[in-house]
Amino acid sequence: MTPRLPHQSRGLQLTLILCALVFIGFFLLLPLVAVFAEALAKGFGTYTAALVDPDALSAIELTLLVAAISVPLNVVFGLCAAWAIAKFDFRGKSVLCTLIDLPFSVSPVVAGLVYVLLFGAQGWFGPWLIDHGVRIIFAVPGIILATILVTFPFVARELIPLMEEQGRTDEEAALALGASGFRTFLRVTLPNIKWGLLYGVLLCNARAMGEFGAVSVVSGHLRGLTNTMPLHVEILYNEYNFAAAFAVASLLALLALVTLVLKTSLEWKFGYSHGSTR
Repeated sequence: MTPRLPHQSRGLQLTLILCALVFIGFFLLLPLVAVFAEALAKGFGTYTAALVDPDALSAIELTLLVAAISVPLNVVFGLCAAWAIAKFDFRGKSVLCTLIDLPFSVSPVVAGLVYVLLFGAQGWFGPWLIDHGVRIIFAVPGIILATILVTFPFVARELIPLMEEQGRTDEEAALALGASGFRTFLRVTLPNIKWGLLYGVLLCNARAMGEFGAVSVVSGHLRGLTNTMPLHVEILYNEYNFAAAFAVASLLALLALVTLVLKTSLEWKFGYSHGSTR
């Protein structure tokens, strides 16, 4: 049971809550309202026209494609990394944990630049790729690689503390009874982490669809070809096409709100919170 605050602390409690609400309202809710207000400022016809524009449709399609590829790959990596770190002892475990956290400490622009240095025309592998007709930078493969790099910690970092808290007892019992490693994972490990896994997938997907910095470096900003939704918003805004820019931005905001609703529903319905084993 959470201890009650002393009577003399209630004033401080209310003050802190009020400060938090004012901060959220000013820096989160007000900009969100402004996005939708600007998107609909010239009428619903202008709003829908901006969303069905061929370049906008191409950006939406590419954003969904990149998320559809990068998120499942990060799920596989996150499961493997979390299972190895939480269930086994091996040399280099701390190094692996540090590498998983690396995208959190490195600027996304730097992450994108890494791929340019590797696969660009003047990069390490660039001349070989050009000779063999393979395009990575300024093409969809580069965007997918950059998105994977900046999003791969989310699933792993959600699962590692959860699986460490659960321990190894259940898996060891299943193995002792003759279950294979893969069957143990499917029947024992996965049911215990399914809500944490879903939580990590939601966060990973939200970041994949909204990523700007790393994708901007490797995309080349080719309109209708390599522009994701965030990049398309930037181009429209720089062209002073504010209504269309805010229309596409509102779609991104809606996707973020859907993610938030799913995340909140997950926490409420299944009693799951960050790091919880329930």
